[in-house]
Amino acid sequence: MENKRSTGIALILAAAMLWGTTGTAQTFAPLSLSSYWVGTGRLVVAGIFFVMLLLIRDSGVLRVRRLQTLPWSAIMLGAAGMAIYNLAFFAGVRATGVAMGTAVALGSGPLWAGLLQALITRQRPRGIWWLAVGIAVGGLVLSTMGPGDGASVSMTGLLLCLLSGLSYACYALATKHLVTRCSPAVGTAAVFTLASVLALPFAFLLAGQPILHAADIGVMVWLGVVATGVAYLLFSSGLQFVSSATGVALALAEPVTAVVLAILIVGERPGLTGLLGLGLILGGLALLIRSELSAEG
Repeated sequence: MENKRSTGIALILAAAMLWGTTGTAQTFAPLSLSSYWVGTGRLVVAGIFFVMLLLIRDSGVLRVRRLQTLPWSAIMLGAAGMAIYNLAFFAGVRATGVAMGTAVALGSGPLWAGLLQALITRQRPRGIWWLAVGIAVGGLVLSTMGPGDGASVSMTGLLLCLLSGLSYACYALATKHLVTRCSPAVGTAAVFTLASVLALPFAFLLAGQPILHAADIGVMVWLGVVATGVAYLLFSSGLQFVSSATGVALALAEPVTAVVLAILIVGERPGLTGLLGLGLILGGLALLIRSELSAEG
């Protein structure tokens, strides 16, 4: 069992590392698209990626008879969670600022996931899980603090960021159920295809018609195929072996990856507070992993 947990942890950490490349990719080729269309566009590209993957692996899974056997209630919950997460996250970050919005959205996700898991599945995370997550979330908040932060806070923006964290936790909980009923590739393909369909009309409503320039194509392919498609396939595969709450908590490795890439590739130099925050995130993740590997069952 410990070996399976190790596999699940490794897969989710790999997914988080791919998510962490998003900012660096856009640094080299800034997207001209609205942030709403960036979020929606990566869902669309990921959906296309998953359909092509299934056509190569097993085209029979796309037949109506096979599709009817899928757990569509979980798929619809996961798709709604992913669509809302993308739209609420970008809207919340726009209203509150990147640092605070990211801290609230990513930091609230594991807390929501722990509460949902306890309420819905009756599997309460252990005390050491909450301690590890608390340390990691505290580090995330510290790493995103900057001069003048908090002077003017948008309550609407904060609520949107909290909604994005809750939506992501719902997605993870639905995916945890999905991977017990079908393969991660099939379940994730269904979720992202439906999520892109749900997000498209809202993107048109909020940002109008998109104008895609040639320079945007490479970045959108990376974001959609690698940082979303491959990453979420790794994430859903990892959820076969760990709880949804732990999966969401392990995703806090994303900001660590983003900062390391910014230092090594972009040349950014975080301050002492930021480095201390990153250290706390790593410490919390290390405690979480140790707790998972030593857990019984």
